[in-house]
Amino acid sequence: MGKDKGPPKRYMQIKEKYPEVIGAYEALGDAVKKAGPLDEKTISLVKIGIAIGTGSEGSLHSSVRKALGNGATPEEIRHAIFLSTTQVGFAKMMAALSWADDILEKN
Repeated sequence: MGKDKGPPKRYMQIKEKYPEVIGAYEALGDAVKKAGPLDEKTISLVKIGIAIGTGSEGSLHSSVRKALGNGATPEEIRHAIFLSTTQVGFAKMMAALSWADDILEKN
């Protein structure tokens, strides 16, 4: 498996220009992760589902990279995506699967 390549270039540009804003955003992310019992891998898989629900290709790409970095297998990631079918519909699930494969096929 390939390594998580880190945040996108645009995110890093904004972080450099507005460190307080991104710092607060990252602190919120850390706080919500620590607010419950889920492990990093499970959190990553949940975030894949959230990305599907919001229809965000960029968020799904990021979530797939993080899931891989947190030990999820491509099969687990695809299973999480398949589970969205009855909630968001077949076409949206297929789009999400295609977006995930953008990352999975590179690893």
